[in-house]
Amino acid sequence: MPVYFVTCMFSICLRVGLRERLKSGQDIIVAEGYLLELERRGYLQAGAFIPEVVLEHPEVVKALHEEFVHAGSDVVVAFTYYGHRAKLKVIGREDDLIELNLRALRMAKEVAVKTGTLMAGDICNTTVFRRDDPNSVEEVREIFREQIQWAVQCGADYMIAERFHEFAEARLALDCIKEYGNGLPAVVTLAPHEKDETKDGLSFPEACKLLEEAGAEVVGLNCCRGPTTMLPLLREIRKVCKGPIAALPVPYRTTPEEPTYETLVDPDTGKSAFPVDLPRFFCSITQIAEFAKQAREIGVQYLGLCCGNASHYTRVVAEEYNRRPPASKYAPDMSKHYKFGAKEFVKKHHDL
Repeated sequence: MPVYFVTCMFSICLRVGLRERLKSGQDIIVAEGYLLELERRGYLQAGAFIPEVVLEHPEVVKALHEEFVHAGSDVVVAFTYYGHRAKLKVIGREDDLIELNLRALRMAKEVAVKTGTLMAGDICNTTVFRRDDPNSVEEVREIFREQIQWAVQCGADYMIAERFHEFAEARLALDCIKEYGNGLPAVVTLAPHEKDETKDGLSFPEACKLLEEAGAEVVGLNCCRGPTTMLPLLREIRKVCKGPIAALPVPYRTTPEEPTYETLVDPDTGKSAFPVDLPRFFCSITQIAEFAKQAREIGVQYLGLCCGNASHYTRVVAEEYNRRPPASKYAPDMSKHYKFGAKEFVKKHHDL
């Protein structure tokens, strides 16, 4: 039997599933944010935000999977966000739908098996959902069905359903996971915009409670809001939800006046910073560490960062949850710096 096959089978046996980890009280660190990170690296176009990079530069996606695991992620998320039928149609690549999804899923599974982590399939807001239009609802159901079934086919350990503006679309996604997911656990997250309620008028605690009662393994919030403006909502969600809750904010300095990364205004230009001028609003490492600390105190069991995330942020989140991932070996140690280091060290190694 080939050594590679034996190693893979051993890794599969060692992996404990999402449900078992959560029930035993383990925390789950999840690195998301592939979309803006790959755009920043020059492999994805802002605007349509479609993961063509999976087809054109798969080695870059695979390397980012490995980088996030190195930084502390317990999960490899298949990069199928916005890789669904409706979005690919926008850029005339609907014929690449199956290849993109299967390649993304298989690549994520390969890295997950190699590293002993979980692999998550991913479905998301479709941008074509209209809750009062039966044809739209059926179109979205079909989008979810095929992506879920491909994830099952490729060995996903659980399904992420994310960034929903409306409770109705999130509930449809959950129903589809239950119907087509062959028993896979579901993590369902809503995207909080300017108002403290979903687009269809439910408070976020109420919407999360309903999703939990409908069978989601984990419920919570992801994207849009930064740490400062997401934390108050998380405290309210924790009060009403009995099971694990999720928090994956964007790592930008949002404020009560500009609560989301889409509402941030560049003071130099007076124009929206989203998406190309967002870098000026990046959170500091200290701010991300403080967010993770507060999230842990609240009782957030499923934690990560979304659009804007990078591996150094994921490392800090993991460390605040008492992890020491491989990347921690290279965490800053200014005691060794030639100018700002400890006096004795500087005198010994740098004084001439």
